[in-house]
Amino acid sequence: MPNSPLIIFDFDGTVALGDGPVLAYARAAAASADEPERFLARVDAGLRPAAAAAAAQPIDAYDVIRVAAVEAGVAPDALSRAYLSSRALLGSAEAPVEAPVGLAAVAAALAAECVLVTNAPAIRIAETLTALGLGDAFTRIVTDAGKPVGLDRLLDEPGVAGRRVLAVGDIWRNDLEPAHRRGHDTALVGLWPDPTATPTFRAATLTDLLPRIEAWAAASVS
Repeated sequence: MPNSPLIIFDFDGTVALGDGPVLAYARAAAASADEPERFLARVDAGLRPAAAAAAAQPIDAYDVIRVAAVEAGVAPDALSRAYLSSRALLGSAEAPVEAPVGLAAVAAALAAECVLVTNAPAIRIAETLTALGLGDAFTRIVTDAGKPVGLDRLLDEPGVAGRRVLAVGDIWRNDLEPAHRRGHDTALVGLWPDPTATPTFRAATLTDLLPRIEAWAAASVS
């Protein structure tokens, strides 16, 4: 679909929902913390965005763990190992996720090409998408994307330049801002505040945004 509109979806917090992977990451990181129980309590408190002042707010749940790890004396290499070990559990009973209600049906019918772009490694991404009923939802999956710079690179690709683009994600600076800066449309989901965010669409969940995404895709080919 070289000339069709393009929708770029993020993975964690957008397509894959739930705290399962984050909690698996926290449990793995706690093993290297000076005070594991205090570390886990700090993570638990941080996972409630409204509980923190906006100025000190982490950008997402994974950033909560990074901040807590610094405070708990977890070395960067230990934190990296904990993250990778948690990704090996992605989509399992130890790190469960669920898809936004209605996404599979809408993605199958959209008048647009859908791609998945994530900073996460490829570990269990394909298996998890299949388990969520999204195995055929995306024509391309880009892992280890290195967003936000990686999103700029994708938007510069010959097959993308000149097409209408809608970027969908839960972190403004990583998932959406590069597209916004180029004049593309953006859809911000989730509850993590960012006072700099100026998306085209915004909602608490991707399910809430699906009618707008369908309308955007239809208008883009009319």
